[in-house]
Amino acid sequence: MEVILLEDIKKLGKLGENVRVKPGHGRNFLIPQGKALIANAANKAYFEARRAELEKEMQQRLVAANERLAAIGQLALSISARASDEGRLFGSITAQDIVDAIQAQTGVAVTKHEIRLAQGPLRQIGEHTVGLHLHNEVATEIMVTIVPE
Repeated sequence: MEVILLEDIKKLGKLGENVRVKPGHGRNFLIPQGKALIANAANKAYFEARRAELEKEMQQRLVAANERLAAIGQLALSISARASDEGRLFGSITAQDIVDAIQAQTGVAVTKHEIRLAQGPLRQIGEHTVGLHLHNEVATEIMVTIVPE
């Protein structure tokens, strides 16, 4: 299936490129999410008419992501949780818990989909490095320290 990308998508292509994707990926993700259009003559004309608008919108999202990154800076979060004597948590610290802590400490809006937990939810007391992916071109790491209550 060929689609026209309406935004830059990592490992797939840039705005305006015609790319070949698996039909399921196109039908179930790219098109419903508004990230692509089926590559036909009518959609190509529609895209060319909106190209400048889409490029401007993409640039605005990049600027907003850089502003959020500047507001977050070199953030170091401290989250308290109940834990055993061995240092294992009763439960875990999830991406949503980290989002809530970021918003409480900095006031910056972050979604749980922007948090990258490489090993899954945090289940141990101590310092953990967590990825924060605000935009395709804007990513950073923050330090999350889990302390016992």
